[in-house]
Amino acid sequence: MSNIGDRLWNSGVTASSYSDATEKYQAAVLEQYKLCVEMADRISARRSLTNTFFLSLNSAVVALLGAVGGRLGSLPVLTLTAGLIILLGQCAAWYVIVRSYRQLNSAKFQVISVFEERLPAFAYSRAEWVALGEGRDWRRYLPLTHVEQWVPLLFAVAYVLGLLAVTLS
Repeated sequence: MSNIGDRLWNSGVTASSYSDATEKYQAAVLEQYKLCVEMADRISARRSLTNTFFLSLNSAVVALLGAVGGRLGSLPVLTLTAGLIILLGQCAAWYVIVRSYRQLNSAKFQVISVFEERLPAFAYSRAEWVALGEGRDWRRYLPLTHVEQWVPLLFAVAYVLGLLAVTLS
């Protein structure tokens, strides 16, 4: 955490740099803190939209495969394999994007934690996280990122098993 703090704070700007010193400095810190929290929230919203897109896409593919049903067995194995590769590719992209959003939000919350060191309360970094059991007990709080990273993998496994079922029957 200290490395982040060393990189976060501008050593050329202190409370004494402001005309009304401490009050204006604290107001500036608070505004930047609010911006960081807002950006973390926006990242979460974008992640949710990404999940909705990929879940809808995969649901449509599954519905289409269900509608086509038995006719899949009449397709050449090369065509089925090519389709599987495309589906696995988009599942991999989904997984990587979700993981990237998770990493980005983790970094943002580390920065928010360092900001909170200069504010009167540790709302996110200590109080809320501790109230949630720090994500250690899934019955108390199960972080969404732990669940959402498995969804693309489950679709990928289902696609592979589906191809095996079609080619072996």
